[in-house]
Amino acid sequence: MSVTPEQRRQDLAALRERWYREGHYSSRTMADALEDAGRRVPGTRFVFASEAETTTVTLADMLALGRRAAAGLRRLGVRPGDVVAVQVPNRLELVVSYFGTWLAGAVVLPVTHIYDSAEVGVILRDARAKVLVVPDAWRSIDFVDRLARLDAGPALEHVVVIGDRVAPDAVPWGALLAEAAEAPAPVDVAADDVCAVIYTSGTTGTPKGVQHTHNTLLHELRKGDLMNEAGPDDTRLIPWPSGHVAGLLAACSGIVGGTDTVHMDRWNERRAVELVEEFRCTITSGTPLHVEALLKAAKEHGRDISSLRFVQIGAANVPPALVARADDAGIVVARAYGSTEHPRCATSPLDASARQRSMTDGLVRFGDEVRIVDDTWRPLPVGESGEVVTRGPSQFVGYRNRAYDASAFLPGGWFRTGDVGRLDEDGHLTITDRIKDIIIRGGENIASKEVEDILTTHPRVRHAAVVAEPDPRYGERVAAFVVLDSGTLDVEEVRELFARHRVAPQKAPERIVVVPDLPRAPSGKVRKFELRDRLRGAGATEQSAEEARA
Repeated sequence: MSVTPEQRRQDLAALRERWYREGHYSSRTMADALEDAGRRVPGTRFVFASEAETTTVTLADMLALGRRAAAGLRRLGVRPGDVVAVQVPNRLELVVSYFGTWLAGAVVLPVTHIYDSAEVGVILRDARAKVLVVPDAWRSIDFVDRLARLDAGPALEHVVVIGDRVAPDAVPWGALLAEAAEAPAPVDVAADDVCAVIYTSGTTGTPKGVQHTHNTLLHELRKGDLMNEAGPDDTRLIPWPSGHVAGLLAACSGIVGGTDTVHMDRWNERRAVELVEEFRCTITSGTPLHVEALLKAAKEHGRDISSLRFVQIGAANVPPALVARADDAGIVVARAYGSTEHPRCATSPLDASARQRSMTDGLVRFGDEVRIVDDTWRPLPVGESGEVVTRGPSQFVGYRNRAYDASAFLPGGWFRTGDVGRLDEDGHLTITDRIKDIIIRGGENIASKEVEDILTTHPRVRHAAVVAEPDPRYGERVAAFVVLDSGTLDVEEVRELFARHRVAPQKAPERIVVVPDLPRAPSGKVRKFELRDRLRGAGATEQSAEEARA
């Protein structure tokens, strides 16, 4: 079933009217929210921490810098609706870029900082970005060198570089922030205008630009208040990379409840427990990997993390034993369910039982709706598994490329998540499987088709099928079954192949299985469930053998 553009417009208009009527939406924009926060909670702290240094600024200072960035973007010709791409790690300039873009009335495009020039080029061309903001370098990444290989398309007019090295024809960050003669003039932006485009790999490997409005983002940010999750006495530790929806929302979380935020430029468990102790962090989010690492590092390095009271887990199952360990440490760990398209459409209350927090993905609340449907899109009764479809005030309004919308929505505005799940009698959602063929490695979505396409460029690879392999550290890792014309293939050779294609190294398979042929259905489609079952069986056998030796 597909939805016509006209039907999609009608559905969206009807839902917007309803959400205004129910009080979920207002006329406020992100710029309005920023200026309001500057008046209400100017002392809210933003901390940016690496292994080498820590920088702390107040919201008032951040807004002052944001206004200068807005004035600088306008001098570059940025107008309401223009797209400003920001490929910056978790550092002060990242948030200044976000705030400046919204204060200029433009659209924020976060780009994951590990993406190389080929991946960034695809995103910039699809989004038609007018400005790109990057550092000159970060750790081992030379962004100036990447710019020389970047094909961003004709829409990109300016590159802003943070740091001492500046690429040819680029605008230095200091010049962008040059003092404005007067405060930026107000811009004509509506609350239902798009204010952010976030790219997700989806199921096919083709990046899809997920469009959020001021209303959808502000509603999602308010959920923390509605859950009593965070307030002015809380401090949130943020381990998420800036290019994800979680990172974007985290960067803005302080503007609603006045919550202090501590941004890590990359995950390091020893540094994380130091920050929790130093800043008395009370809340964080992540994967089971983050929780296990925090508990272990606190014990090994003698750090006091007793201030930590809540960790929300997404993009992975949570072992009940881990929830029990966290409970013993006084930390509430709870699963949540969402996506770039519809963040946190199910969450576990902080007072939910340990079983509910570990075995379900939470309750559907705050205006969001979830249905479980069969393959003819009819709703299924409680307890039966089917495809999960959602709608709600924090749901995106469509993809940047509208051609993707037809198959993404059902009549009535229901978004097809591509996940399989069920609802119980009490309204708890449990995700049981995925229709979408993605691997979620440490919270990072990796499209199997993209990995397969790169693998098949190898001269000895005839066929490739990529699936998720269970991994105790990252939740899942990339495993590849390959049919070769000759010889063998090892992981190191594959890593070199992916490096030549200039894509993130995390996408390279960590396990290669050479097979004589791939299992296929009569239609010719690879039966990937058989490959997943094979990996799960192998993992179980290896685990049993390890336990026997112990």
